[in-house]
Amino acid sequence: MAQYELLLPKMGESVAEATVIKWVKQPGDTIDLDDTILEIATDKVDSEVPSPVAGKLVKQLFAADEVAQVGDVIAIIETEDGDAPATEAPVVEKPIAAEKIDSIPGIEQLQDNNTATTTDFSSSDRFYSPLVKNIAAQENISLAELDAIKGSGVDGRLNKDDLLDYIARKNGGAVKTATVVLTPPAPSVNEVIANKTEPSPQAPISNKPSTTSINGADEVIEMDRMRKLIADHMVMSKTTSPHVTSFVEADVTNMVLWRNKVKTSFEKRENEKITFTPIFVEAVAKAIKDFPMINVSVNGTQIIKKGNINIGMAAALPSGNLIVPVIKNADQLNLVGLTKAVNDLAGRARNSKLKPDETQGGTFTLTNVGSFGNVMGTPIINQPQVAILAVGAIKKKPAVLETEHGDVIAIRHMMFLSLSYDHRVVDGSLGGMFVRRVADYLESWDLNREI
Repeated sequence: MAQYELLLPKMGESVAEATVIKWVKQPGDTIDLDDTILEIATDKVDSEVPSPVAGKLVKQLFAADEVAQVGDVIAIIETEDGDAPATEAPVVEKPIAAEKIDSIPGIEQLQDNNTATTTDFSSSDRFYSPLVKNIAAQENISLAELDAIKGSGVDGRLNKDDLLDYIARKNGGAVKTATVVLTPPAPSVNEVIANKTEPSPQAPISNKPSTTSINGADEVIEMDRMRKLIADHMVMSKTTSPHVTSFVEADVTNMVLWRNKVKTSFEKRENEKITFTPIFVEAVAKAIKDFPMINVSVNGTQIIKKGNINIGMAAALPSGNLIVPVIKNADQLNLVGLTKAVNDLAGRARNSKLKPDETQGGTFTLTNVGSFGNVMGTPIINQPQVAILAVGAIKKKPAVLETEHGDVIAIRHMMFLSLSYDHRVVDGSLGGMFVRRVADYLESWDLNREI
């Protein structure tokens, strides 16, 4: 028999750690290839960790609600000899503090002072995660010194916080690897401040809300982990950006009639249902090309103009929470591609199957408040973006039409579009023209368009 060390896999470019939600397999359970071992929560999405080997679970190295770093050994699986593949430590990104930034005066001297020495960890009997090794190397901590530090993890394992606390005490409260601090753009709704990812003794992070009766019919419902992140993000957005909302009413009769005409043949041909969402996404992508300064973010006094058009679509989950999967390079997809992307992301969002990378990198967000029967809304900006568009319910209304024979009243399909934008960088003229342009694309829909 052989023992296989299951590592917490790399889950995205900016994901460094994850919280254990629950163990699906318990010690002694038999495991088949690709069986789900445990469920984890990153600062992006909830995910399952499958087993790359078949065997028997011997040991769990992290308990529920504990935080593991990418590359940490999270479980031991006993396998038949020769069945276990070689364990490879995933690549851990270098901390942003270690990068050379030419625009900051004196950065070269700071970099020289932080030059790391090479430490050979192979001679130690103690396990160290790649992140711990990386920090130790940057801080010039010898192996003997590292071995002497008491760890608070399972079986006395040394984690990141243990090492950073030791370094802070050693340096009189300062950690050299954090000498250069860069101010990143504000996180998106699927991103979370690092100190929110670890449970505290006073308020342990849970994936399920707890309910407590307090008086009569009243009860206290503890927010689940995702709701806490959303709450923090919404408050941060309102305190960061001065919100302004502009409204436009659009006549989308041709769009509605066209969809009704093609939806049956489209589903038969593509095995996909075509909704209004990909049509909205297409119109937004076109309007962003016309007004690229709506596709920006703010970093201090700098405006960062985005090169890609990545449109997030807010999706309500069965739990009542919200997640925003992102359609990357939406302007490069035709309507068929957009339909498939929308259906795929929405379906996997509802089933908690999204990958962390699929919820980050958005440059503009679309939310469909009409799906709840609402005619309009004033959405909160999804930081670090500067604008978010809400589309309302499509309603039949009497409307005045101008014809060559004079004005007439007709029954038309009408809807409201509302754009919330960051008034620090988007003025009323740009915000108003942008939402009007989106409406123009929807109103001018070709009834004879081929798909």
